[in-house]
Amino acid sequence: MTDGPFRRETEQVVNEIAQGLRTLDAGVSWFSGLAPTRMREVLQQVAGYAMQAHITAEDGRVGVARSGVKPTANPSVMICMDPPRYGFADLPTAEHVKAFRVLVSVFAVADTRRRDTYCKGACRHAWHNLPTPTEQP
Repeated sequence: MTDGPFRRETEQVVNEIAQGLRTLDAGVSWFSGLAPTRMREVLQQVAGYAMQAHITAEDGRVGVARSGVKPTANPSVMICMDPPRYGFADLPTAEHVKAFRVLVSVFAVADTRRRDTYCKGACRHAWHNLPTPTEQP
């Protein structure tokens, strides 16, 4: 598998979670099946998505609460810093699933805010216009 298709798969999974088309637990199941090297790549990609969504400290707190990860866990503390710290791929492998849960949950909060404000009614971002599960081939 090349980086291009894998990157698109990651983008698809993360945006489906953010838009409620895939559960966080289903996303975690997908993530958990990846090799450690791919997990680190996904964490870097999702951190990039979070940065592009311009997450706020409030997004961090709300996302952590939704993630099911303790607020005192390393990924939770990192994302709630002002500004957030993004070295999730450098965390020990044992913390990668927690980091994924936190990052995707915080991204979902920030991306929903942006879809409801900045992109409302005139959005041409392909990732904001995913087909519902019944529309997929």
